[in-house]
Amino acid sequence: MPVLHNRVSQAELKKRLYEETEHRITVSFYQYFFIENPPAFRDELYKGLNELNVFGRIYVASEGINAQASVPESKFDAFKEFLYAYPALNQIRINVAVDNDGKSFWVLKVKVREKIVADGINDPTFDMANKGKYVNAQEFNELTNDPATVIVDMRNHYEYEVGHFENAIEVPSDTFREQLPMAADMLEDKKDKNIIMYCTGGIRCEKASAYMLHRGFKNVFHLEGGIIHYANKVKEQHLSNKFHGKNFVFDDRLGERISDEIISKCHQCGLLADTHTNCKNEGCHLLFIQCSTCTEKYQGCCSDECQQVINLPEEEQKQLRKGIDKGRMVFNKSKQRLRPRLGEG
Repeated sequence: MPVLHNRVSQAELKKRLYEETEHRITVSFYQYFFIENPPAFRDELYKGLNELNVFGRIYVASEGINAQASVPESKFDAFKEFLYAYPALNQIRINVAVDNDGKSFWVLKVKVREKIVADGINDPTFDMANKGKYVNAQEFNELTNDPATVIVDMRNHYEYEVGHFENAIEVPSDTFREQLPMAADMLEDKKDKNIIMYCTGGIRCEKASAYMLHRGFKNVFHLEGGIIHYANKVKEQHLSNKFHGKNFVFDDRLGERISDEIISKCHQCGLLADTHTNCKNEGCHLLFIQCSTCTEKYQGCCSDECQQVINLPEEEQKQLRKGIDKGRMVFNKSKQRLRPRLGEG
């Protein structure tokens, strides 16, 4: 059967979102469970969520579901009932965004993937059922009060840069599949220590905890619901907040503030800043940190070259973009680059 999708243009859908008057709630959830027929499950999800006017990005695989969504407030109870009707999703934890204006997604995309988190694990003996122990916000704070506890950030380098927990170890990588073996190798001499892994919403650190146990580590924990759930519980329970800075999120917001501190710097001038943006040059679109002064100076671009390009006639810009593969364009200090130059091979 044909794949269900929205036929309205992205620009029109985004315009409609910002014209809406009803408040939306940005949420995320995931669950590892066996799905026998992911394409059929995908189509069921799309039909049900589309009827509720839910937007978002959802991945389905035989190993489970990974979702970020924007839900109309009046439909939130119906949204939960729809999910809970699936036995494997009944009473699933739904993380509500910290900065929750709902303007995070403007279209519904439900895609079938090989895995809900690309991990590079090919070992048939690996078992997600053998995973680390959950710790809630209070337990996390108590465990991390012990200086012997090892705290591991299982997010990408650009997520860590704008915000992370006190004393957290960065595993410097661009992808989760690179990060898993790297983390195990980095901590090889700490197999008997208490190790707490965390990520944005819990999905990566849950798999990472299972991987570490698979590699012979003994006392592995992972933060329940990730940074998002932690931040909400800290507020509700009046706990000490051990997260410093901003939490990077993979939607139109690109970040939500967890503490008032700014711990990163503008990639152009070096002043304190933690606002991610994509270069306005469509032939570049680099993800990088830019302060308000440099945003104005460079017109939202990452370099003088890109600024020159966006001021050319549109037809000339299209010609320059031909044949360019941007790939995963993310600023990475360890690679000592802002962006590949136009025209370079």
